[in-house]
Amino acid sequence: MNETQQFFQEIKQARTADTFVKLTLSKPIRKSADLENVYLREVEIQKEKMISFTYRFKTNDQVKNYSLDGAIDELAILLNSSFRIATLFTLEKDVAIRINKKGKTSIATIPPTFSDKLPVHHDKHKVKRVSDSEFLFHLGIKDKQGKLIPKMADKYKQINKYLEIIDDLLKSTPLPKKVNIVDMGSGKGYLTFALYDFLRNTRQLDIQVTGIELREDLVTYCNEVAKKCGYSSLSFISERIENYNADRIDVLIALHACDTATDDAIYKGLRSKSSLIICAPCCHKQVRQSVKGTTQENPILKYGIFQERQFEMVTDTIRALILEKNQYNTKVFEFISNEHTRKNVMLVATKASKSPNIEAIEAKIEGLKKEYGVAEHYLETRID
Repeated sequence: MNETQQFFQEIKQARTADTFVKLTLSKPIRKSADLENVYLREVEIQKEKMISFTYRFKTNDQVKNYSLDGAIDELAILLNSSFRIATLFTLEKDVAIRINKKGKTSIATIPPTFSDKLPVHHDKHKVKRVSDSEFLFHLGIKDKQGKLIPKMADKYKQINKYLEIIDDLLKSTPLPKKVNIVDMGSGKGYLTFALYDFLRNTRQLDIQVTGIELREDLVTYCNEVAKKCGYSSLSFISERIENYNADRIDVLIALHACDTATDDAIYKGLRSKSSLIICAPCCHKQVRQSVKGTTQENPILKYGIFQERQFEMVTDTIRALILEKNQYNTKVFEFISNEHTRKNVMLVATKASKSPNIEAIEAKIEGLKKEYGVAEHYLETRID
């Protein structure tokens, strides 16, 4: 029995034992191919279990249903002509078959990703936001056996919470069929990779994700990891946020971009009229430094630590008001507990349909600035 026959036998055994969860085909043989992925899962049609194939093309999805024998035949054709990797997910184990450029085939088995089966109805999906994808190993979150590295537990929790928030936001935000996402200040790419993997492989959205990061060593590293993982629509660019330009940004993300870099990112989102702007502000220095030497009448501001926290709130409130002035609905919330990170405030803006009361918003901004002796907010100067 060769490797391909062994892989097909694993599929049949999983179906017989009722442990089959899903199967994915990835890494097209030809980079120019329109067919980028195929996703298989069980569905129930007229009380008969079938295998549903979702063919992910660059411009659209197509769905076809097969019997088990028909599914095996179709898989054989796809593995022979279109893809180099097929991954079978079962409740007992995950099995991946890989075919290299010389036609040599290998099989690898790892612990199971899923502990529950997916629903067999077309309209319901059980969401597993962080799967045991290859990027988790390359970024040092899990080891080769797929086990979470203890010191990365907080980062793993942060990733899960982040994806939960993004998932809910995208469900309520009108977006084009192909979504252009830009992550400004992507760093080592923990959240950027997680977002791409979740939206592309779990939510099966047609996306292009670009990470913007000034440090060239991190950009090089992240691009290498993206290549190893076969993430063809994920790339990283070494660029200052204020210098980056794109024709279209549907979703703009800026997590922990330091000080005014957050404002530069928001400005890019405003200029692109992004449908969704997501920020986790960091290092609020500009407003606090602009009031140095100014006598503050508020007794709270006598103490340095309180002054720092107060001006963080002032900075982000003005940011939110500026976004509202530019026809966005805004909300500010804690996206993960303080025990995991102090940088835990998230500012979210979604494009609104109703025109804002600009005069009223401007009055609020000027009132805040006057109360705290703020001469100017950097985001205002960027827009002006």
